[in-house]
Amino acid sequence: MILMGNDIEYLVGGEVEKFSPLVPYSDLVCDFLSDLSSEIFKDERCKAFPDIISVAFFARQGNIRRLKKSFLDDKFRLGKGLAFHITPSNIPVQFIFSYFFGLLAGNANVVRVPSKNFPQINLLCDITNKILSRSAYRELYNMTAFVRYDRASDWTKFFSAKCQVRLIWGGDATIESIRKIPIPPRSTELVFADRYSLALFDEAALENLNERDIVKVAQNFYNDTYLADQNACSSPQLILWRKSATAKGRKIFWEAVEKLAGERYDFPPIKATGKYTDFCKNAIKFPKTGTLTKNNNVLYRADISELFEGLEDLRGKFGLFYEHDVDSLEELKDFVNEKYQTLTYFGFSPLELAEIVVNNRWRGIDRIIPVGKALDVGVIWDGYDLIGQMSRIVYHE
Repeated sequence: MILMGNDIEYLVGGEVEKFSPLVPYSDLVCDFLSDLSSEIFKDERCKAFPDIISVAFFARQGNIRRLKKSFLDDKFRLGKGLAFHITPSNIPVQFIFSYFFGLLAGNANVVRVPSKNFPQINLLCDITNKILSRSAYRELYNMTAFVRYDRASDWTKFFSAKCQVRLIWGGDATIESIRKIPIPPRSTELVFADRYSLALFDEAALENLNERDIVKVAQNFYNDTYLADQNACSSPQLILWRKSATAKGRKIFWEAVEKLAGERYDFPPIKATGKYTDFCKNAIKFPKTGTLTKNNNVLYRADISELFEGLEDLRGKFGLFYEHDVDSLEELKDFVNEKYQTLTYFGFSPLELAEIVVNNRWRGIDRIIPVGKALDVGVIWDGYDLIGQMSRIVYHE
């Protein structure tokens, strides 16, 4: 049901007025997420959208049980109250993940969804309304509002004045603008700003794979990048290579990626011209970028002769990637700053990589995960324990 009034549109739920916070991972919330997951898997409309299926995988009963087990301790906790979520305009399903985190922490939630009319938003709102309409979840219905309104309206100010937690997902300029709007003195604010991400491959490890496994790695990389047009902060922009003696691993990998993208990627002319324009602009602005390697328009690759400060401003989209050879991740120690978020890897030990980050006391890189999981949203994000940050401890002795 969609409610309208005073230049605001309610896509799910209604006005969140009277509510009591829940304990984190309450049975009510866990049951709701499980039912929502099951409904998504059953709905034929959802099968056309891999990002919606990822929502269902996150919310499935086994995953939520695992997260609950790893979070709960002997502390008494409750949600902080009302969480107000301002979600990004370029990732269609991020809004519902943010909602999940607020619910799991025990909060009521007002979620501002993107103004762009993504089909994923309409589907997820339809299914969420369907589950919340069940009598068992009436309390959660009264703790939920998915809203849409114009940025120029006063609704952000209105919800900010009422919230105990404010989450801002967006670019640096968006965050700077919203932060000018005050929140109550005891409220918590979590911001998820522009970030920069990397992928690290070992050529020798790729050379040891059979053709089927090479295709699988290429598919995982495709999911990390092309599915979001490389717009996600966690999508790798710079591809780092540990070279092998034969240097065959890179060649077979890129051939598999190019074939896959050629078959699956929606690549209208506007993307082709936009990608080429970005490459030309980057070539002028960043003189350490090398010549362009391409067999067709769906995949562009450019070498970086040496790493440099401000590397995080060198970005591509629609299949434009930058590459650099390294002997060790430690070569990045003079360049990694707080802008660096995710490192995806293939052929390396995640423990070894984490030790490099911690032992060198880097200010950036918050996630170290296998290739294929860059877009997997979790309760630990941007270095935050989201459930812990959005709940309060009732201390006792």
